[in-house]
Amino acid sequence: MSMPELKLVGAYGSPYSRKMRAVLRYRHIPFQWLLRENGARDLPPVPVALIPVLVIPGENGSAPSAMVDSTFQIRRLEQMYAGRSVIPSDPAIAFLDELIEDYADEWLTKAMFHYRWAYAEDARKASRVLPLDMRLDLDAGQREFAAKFFGERQIGRLAVVGSNEVTKPVIESSYRRLLELLSNHVERVPYLLGHRPGCGDFGVFGQLSQLALFDPTAARVAVDVAPRAISWTNRMDDPSWVELDDEASGWVVRGALPDTLRAILAEIGRVYAPFLLANAAALASGADEVACTIDGARWEQKPFPYQAKCLRWLRESRDRLSSADRAWVDGVLAGTGCEALFA
Repeated sequence: MSMPELKLVGAYGSPYSRKMRAVLRYRHIPFQWLLRENGARDLPPVPVALIPVLVIPGENGSAPSAMVDSTFQIRRLEQMYAGRSVIPSDPAIAFLDELIEDYADEWLTKAMFHYRWAYAEDARKASRVLPLDMRLDLDAGQREFAAKFFGERQIGRLAVVGSNEVTKPVIESSYRRLLELLSNHVERVPYLLGHRPGCGDFGVFGQLSQLALFDPTAARVAVDVAPRAISWTNRMDDPSWVELDDEASGWVVRGALPDTLRAILAEIGRVYAPFLLANAAALASGADEVACTIDGARWEQKPFPYQAKCLRWLRESRDRLSSADRAWVDGVLAGTGCEALFA
């Protein structure tokens, strides 16, 4: 912890920024939180213009570096800092954590983007408030211009995440089920994989920081379906207070996976697994549309190359497990629908 302070450049309305800020808070890593507008000056180069940006000080007088993608940022922090790890020590449990994080980042975000930009009330709030999070000094004319420009741009991106009239029922029913499943789980166990948060918790939190706390329609659903999930989301925003008995304890053990966790894995297999497979197949064949059945309903969207990488990374992570660990993981996933990802 003697290293110079990190910088995290993000935005309040960005689920991945909130995810990474919560990780840094939980791990007691010193950092400076910078809003994108004020923190983007003189940043080291990054491969794509996405947030959050994690700026890492250089060593021995070398220039700082920067990186994007919250999943890889978390793993870089694990290499840099000891203590309060967010990756389970058991490699098989860590794989389940990785699967949950990937679901949150790549499927639950569909609900976040859908509710924010497919409903007029939500789009109006987001387009009027989020630009001000970046520039508080916008005058009335600038504010209206920013709201119109930002709203139109984001609504135009609905097709990218797969939000449309065909997919709407699948997205919304999946969101409601996740709320119910999470509520049932945390009534018994405070975090997804035991008594300390893992990457999956922070991934789910990032999306719910918007769905359950900011966007009007999605927040009303959360109040009606699972108010406990709202309280959990509030707690996850700053879990620096969480105490650990020791660095190895707190994770669920193989012989005691709660049924509520298995139910969450079954939800991932129900909706995310068939999408990942169909998306990868569409890209492999050169198709310009992902067309498949998810949860008994039609799903249509443009293929998304990054999510084909996610499938490959999950398969590679499973392949790196020892034969015994892989057999245990396969046994846990059997019957959830997730097993199809590795067939």
